[in-house]
Amino acid sequence: MNRNSMIICRCEEVEMDTIIETLRSYSCTPRELKLRTRAGMGVCGGRTCRNLIQTLYSEVTQKHVSHSVPLKYQPPVRPLTFRELEGKK
Repeated sequence: MNRNSMIICRCEEVEMDTIIETLRSYSCTPRELKLRTRAGMGVCGGRTCRNLIQTLYSEVTQKHVSHSVPLKYQPPVRPLTFRELEGKK
């Protein structure tokens, strides 16, 4: 398997070469990278790939990840009542 075709974000199926190419083309921050590629915006909310994205950012740009605007993740949570879980109205 080619390392660059490795999928970094499983939810959005974003490959490593897409992330690297985007970083080189746009010189973007990790947050901008997320918005341009959708990596980290899938069902898991970035819990799986966030660290990989930040690591790739550091490797490609030779910059440390700024935590002034952190690349956050959001759990896919929506409040439900027990009644909704039970299937009753």
